[in-house]
Amino acid sequence: MHKIQGSVEGPYWRIARALDRQVRQTGGGAAVCVYHRGRKVADLWGGSRDEGGNPWLEDTMAMSFSTSKGVVSTLVHILADRGELDYDDSIARYWPEFAKNGKSAITIRQALTHRAGLARLRPLVDSGERILDWDYMVRALEDAEARPGRRSAYHALTYGWLVGEVIQRITGSTLPEVIDKELVQPLGLDGCYIGTPKDAQTRAASLGRRPGENQGMLMRAVLNDRVIGALGTWARLSRAPLNPKLMFQALVPPGDSDVLWSPGILDVPVPAANGLFTARSLARIYAALAGEGEVDGHRLMSPATTWRAAEVQVHSRDKVIPMRMQWRLGYHQAFTTAGRQPSAFGHFGFGGSGAWADPERGLAVAMVNNRLGGGPFGDMRIAQLGAAAVASVDAIEGRGFRVVPEPSGLEPVAAA
Repeated sequence: MHKIQGSVEGPYWRIARALDRQVRQTGGGAAVCVYHRGRKVADLWGGSRDEGGNPWLEDTMAMSFSTSKGVVSTLVHILADRGELDYDDSIARYWPEFAKNGKSAITIRQALTHRAGLARLRPLVDSGERILDWDYMVRALEDAEARPGRRSAYHALTYGWLVGEVIQRITGSTLPEVIDKELVQPLGLDGCYIGTPKDAQTRAASLGRRPGENQGMLMRAVLNDRVIGALGTWARLSRAPLNPKLMFQALVPPGDSDVLWSPGILDVPVPAANGLFTARSLARIYAALAGEGEVDGHRLMSPATTWRAAEVQVHSRDKVIPMRMQWRLGYHQAFTTAGRQPSAFGHFGFGGSGAWADPERGLAVAMVNNRLGGGPFGDMRIAQLGAAAVASVDAIEGRGFRVVPEPSGLEPVAAA
């Protein structure tokens, strides 16, 4: 077992303890980074980056699934802040071909809040490999019919092309180029990609678990049209607050999810799913959001735009993820084991990664890992780390938490 490396300021010792406990319990490796009031107060990593037991390094990156959506959404707000788009503009204003089949009135706001009526991926593709072809997915969305609604239905994969293509049309650049120009260069990030160059992929941690390895037979027995159809009938008749068929079609590409573990998954942008990040880069992006658009003198957007991005748009239960996600413009509420944080927002990903900002506390938290758990809401690691950060900040700022003496051996963790 590789020890936790990096550094943590003394009052934030709970974060180091939580990460150390998690890596010991789950195996694999992980990294966490936390900013408070614009200062990096924890930058930690540990465990193994691959099945060979090689140690997680300071610059190791991990594919972070839907955590990618928060990065893409941040680009939208940068463009909105400059007046290059308005949230209530139609998508077709920038992407005219999207207007086909009655979609001319669907707005950017509806896409950001998962109300564009295009959650279903499976009807758009004939194989999972199609998600690696940007042009194919754009044409499929152009040809699709949609039923926008007042309730959200999590666009688990389609979100990336819907929002990403708008960004590309406005900027005239590819999504990886926009990420580099608008986030990587201004913030000095080292480890932030959606569509990763080959030379940077050598820093990627290998994913230590995939659903097919432990649950393959069960998944194949359950995830088929006949069973899903029966579950849908049951849900409708019993008035259960979920739609199994919609969930299945939104979340699971044809051929199960094998494509997400394919050799070429990092080569091209799949903007809702294949972001490759360090926790350090994610935390710095969210530190700017926690700082009303600015960190270390680098301004991404105005305070007014930051607060608009954070405003709750949807209060009702989501139709794909049967929870009240409290959707903001491209972000959801931050879940922690310390309870709901009303002013906090961000995006979590399958397998336990996530990043979020709390402007009220001036707090930003990010975690990446390679020992995948049960998904963003069946894996408690990011929620536990978030709770440790909240407890540390609230103890420092006198928000009602009892100040607990720091245990020995945790300030600072020795850097590798």
